[in-house]
Amino acid sequence: MPFSEKNITRVIVREAAKEWEEISETDVVVVGAGPAGLTAAHYLADFGFDVVVFERRLSFGGGIGGGGMLFHKIVVEKEAKEIAEEFGIKTREVEDGLYVIDAAEMLAKLSAGAIDSGAKVILGVTVDDVIYRPEPLRISGVLVQWSAVQIAGLHVDPLMIESKAVVDATGHDAEVVSVAARKIPELEIYVAGEKSAYSELSEKLVVEKTGKVVDGLYVAGMAVSAVYGLPRMGPIFGGMLLSGRKVAEQIMFDLKK
Repeated sequence: MPFSEKNITRVIVREAAKEWEEISETDVVVVGAGPAGLTAAHYLADFGFDVVVFERRLSFGGGIGGGGMLFHKIVVEKEAKEIAEEFGIKTREVEDGLYVIDAAEMLAKLSAGAIDSGAKVILGVTVDDVIYRPEPLRISGVLVQWSAVQIAGLHVDPLMIESKAVVDATGHDAEVVSVAARKIPELEIYVAGEKSAYSELSEKLVVEKTGKVVDGLYVAGMAVSAVYGLPRMGPIFGGMLLSGRKVAEQIMFDLKK
């Protein structure tokens, strides 16, 4: 069947607009398509929630793709091996309790796993603010903007997405929690900033501290270190997988009360 350029434009605009209308109200917004965010999105979608992931860059994976100092391998510990393999990621034990993974494989399969579970992932979108409600005090969604608009330094008002839960999986700066802490002082959030490296301790504490910051706002992955002043861990990603699963399980529990 013949077509012209106008058909291409119409299909893209019409179908994208339909999806934006649908996600204007969703169950869970995950901010950041790194390992914790993708893992959380996978489990949340499997639990039956409508999930949208916003990623400011035009790529998946957060810090996975660069491996360790651009060496194309990363590490997970024994406790996270089961989650990696659930995504179809091949693991190989090379030292006692430490498993090596190909960085590109992990990036690709986490991304595919989240999408195949039903999560919607939208790239090139930055979350730059939150929606809140005072009675009861809670976070009720996010404000989003094209990353290209921010990079260009243009003043363009964002659009707003209402949700029952927001997961900050933005990494080292805990961008969403930081905005909420700065702009809504009555939430009484303090972002301590991450400490220097202590890998074994960090892997443990990040998982322990993963979860709800205030009603409607959750934190996972490296953002946990930033919020609670925990050490960083470097190119070992087991804690990211465990953190993503844990935050999904807590949201499931909270939303189904």
